[in-house]
Amino acid sequence: MTRLGHSSTRAALIHQHTSDHREREIADGVDAVIVNALKRRRRPKGHAGDTDG
Repeated sequence: MTRLGHSSTRAALIHQHTSDHREREIADGVDAVIVNALKRRRRPKGHAGDTDG
């Protein structure tokens, strides 16, 4: 209620479905950022054992 600026529970309930959808979009976006960061972190940067000689 406070975050969206609603002064009453009724107003908050009217707009709750839109807020739920936006919360899901935000959560999915944050998840994608974290997953991509973890993928980049796991990539090997090269290893001396990969070379012949």
